[in-house]
Amino acid sequence: MRQILRVFLVVFLVASCTDRTNIVFSDDAAQVGTHHQTFVATLRKQTEGGWFGGERSDTLAYMDLDVSVPPAHRQGRIRFAHSRADAARDFVVTRRTDHQTAAAFSDALRRALKQRKPGERDVMLYVHGYNNSFADGVFRTTQLMHDFELPGVGVHFSWPSAAHPLGYAHDRDSVLYTRDGLEKFLTQISAAGPDRIILIGHSLGAMLVMETLRQIEIGQPGWANRHLGGVVLVSPDLDIEVFKQQTARFKRLPQPFIIFVSDGDRALQLSSAINGDKQRLGLLADEKLLGDLPVTVVDVSEFAASSDDRHFTVGTSELLIQLLRRSDAVGYAFDRDAGGRTGLLPGTALTLQGATKIILSPLLLQN
Repeated sequence: MRQILRVFLVVFLVASCTDRTNIVFSDDAAQVGTHHQTFVATLRKQTEGGWFGGERSDTLAYMDLDVSVPPAHRQGRIRFAHSRADAARDFVVTRRTDHQTAAAFSDALRRALKQRKPGERDVMLYVHGYNNSFADGVFRTTQLMHDFELPGVGVHFSWPSAAHPLGYAHDRDSVLYTRDGLEKFLTQISAAGPDRIILIGHSLGAMLVMETLRQIEIGQPGWANRHLGGVVLVSPDLDIEVFKQQTARFKRLPQPFIIFVSDGDRALQLSSAINGDKQRLGLLADEKLLGDLPVTVVDVSEFAASSDDRHFTVGTSELLIQLLRRSDAVGYAFDRDAGGRTGLLPGTALTLQGATKIILSPLLLQN
């Protein structure tokens, strides 16, 4: 616990002296790096600087951005500036188009999907976690699309996190505040006609994903199965008992349903302490607790040491990214015929009733 508190103090001091609401916009960087179009919806209030902070809005704002991934980018790393950016080294926004209505946003997304080849017209929707700014989530979405070479279009849902280490209670309340917004946004994405929607939730974003899907299931039974091509929870900051209660509302969970866990996740260890030592889903050690659910638990604990952020090992460990790309493990979530096939994940598989646990190791890179 003492080590966890030291880590928390360092993060607090760094965050306290940084303005995390601003994004550097530079059309001069349009000729530099690799460019990705990233669609965004947010329930954050707009700041005086024109971007979005941690306060809650009662209406969704829509836009799409061009983001330049710098030539010096290393897999798993995100570097960006809040004042002056170096396009050769920093993620930079080079274009911004605001959409005034939900219909205009859906039309723009539809056009972007039609420009893709058949078979690459999926949407990867990323929902960020605790202590994330608007910029954090936008650039993370772009980085995931870039590093994993994902097909389709990257879309980000930015809920009003305080983007501060002391904002945990605010963020938990914001998750509940935002459920209707995410439900509406999912409907708008579906209206754009993607082949499938792959929904990814990180940390407290996983709680938002599950609360929203449960809400939709109550009102429109079977919607998730009809419209989602997979659900991925990364380091979910979610009570295991709450998760099981949420899944109980579903006649059938969307497939595939993948949960990335790590016993080296210090942020979740701290969350467990804050929440009365209730184990978080992202720290799951015993797959028997989910034995009756059709889910795949992927243990990435052995990659924590190679990750810049142990709370997002799957997206920040260069070794793990290489393994997943090389093994087509990402295809387990994005391959149309992958439902139930754990062989695409090159690890030790333990199966119990409906649940499967797969343990990945850096040693697999030597094969």
